[in-house]
Amino acid sequence: MNIEQSLDNLASNNLENNINSASKRAVVLSSGGIDSTTTMAIAKSEGYEIYSLSFRYGQRHHAELVAAQKVAQFFNVKRHLIANIDLRSFGGSALTDSIDVPKHESVEELSKDEIPITYVPARNTILLSYALAWAEVVKAETIFIGVTAVDYSGYPDCRPEYIEAFEKMANLATKTGVTEEIKIKIRTPLIYMSKSDIILKGAELGVDYSITLSCYDPDYNGRSCGHCDSCLHRIKGFKEANIADPTIYY
Repeated sequence: MNIEQSLDNLASNNLENNINSASKRAVVLSSGGIDSTTTMAIAKSEGYEIYSLSFRYGQRHHAELVAAQKVAQFFNVKRHLIANIDLRSFGGSALTDSIDVPKHESVEELSKDEIPITYVPARNTILLSYALAWAEVVKAETIFIGVTAVDYSGYPDCRPEYIEAFEKMANLATKTGVTEEIKIKIRTPLIYMSKSDIILKGAELGVDYSITLSCYDPDYNGRSCGHCDSCLHRIKGFKEANIADPTIYY
């Protein structure tokens, strides 16, 4: 057994030993972006012990994972886990396939009627399922996800009715749900907030947005493109919040 494996085992043993020592735990899905980071700040402010969960899912870059690690350190989470899954084997998205990420000059150019090619098929369902499994293991009663139905790109798995359906499924499909030992709650504190409202809330909670990354297509140095859907929503949000955008754009 090498040193890395030994440390991994030690971390797992410590995690198991500490599972019964805290009373309020949450798994927080973290992409290192504005929404998930603000969501984590809200969970932290409510007194949750945070288990931060990110994914190496075959996305076109890993800069978001660097950001997610910085966010986890910023909030001093109980544990930050990066799970490996391979959605690139399916493709079907500009984020997991050899499809160009669409670029625009302004938010106004974005279509309100079409689901964009940056949608990753069933991604939130897959990520929430992983979060649900981990929540069972660490006995977390809450899963936080930073979806929003206001300033978003038309993704079907960001809608309130989807979240409600997943929560119902979660409590039907788990041991803790069936035994009623823990009733899992899926929390979406940002779902009815605009991007500017989210940024203002994060600023109120002391979030350092300079460590976050929103871009779908950053360069090798982790600088944002400034023209993808996500960058444009970010730029618009900071402008409307009247807060300086700390992002470095190439």
